[in-house]
Amino acid sequence: MALIYKIMPKKDWAAARERGVYEGSSVDLADGFIHFSTAGQVEETASKHFAGQDDLVLIAFDEAALGEKLLFEPSRGGALFPHFYAPLPTALALSAHPLPWRDGAHDFSGLLA
Repeated sequence: MALIYKIMPKKDWAAARERGVYEGSSVDLADGFIHFSTAGQVEETASKHFAGQDDLVLIAFDEAALGEKLLFEPSRGGALFPHFYAPLPTALALSAHPLPWRDGAHDFSGLLA
């Protein structure tokens, strides 16, 4: 099983779970898809887009479970990033763990497969 990851504020994940679907962040909505990262990309994503932020959650999804609406497309430096072109059912999440900010970086210890 190949996992992909979404980082978001805990409050946004809690609200999405209550609704049963995640529509996306303001950046996702502007771009027309929900941004994900692979295990090899997620730490750079956290550093670039969430630096200094605490109270985040790291959510893992099985890429195969997202089906044909998940596409890998060129992004930073031409690397292929997973983009999801639909509202995201929260029931598909395999895990959601706090992503703490410690000593100037997010602590991914034990969180990535």
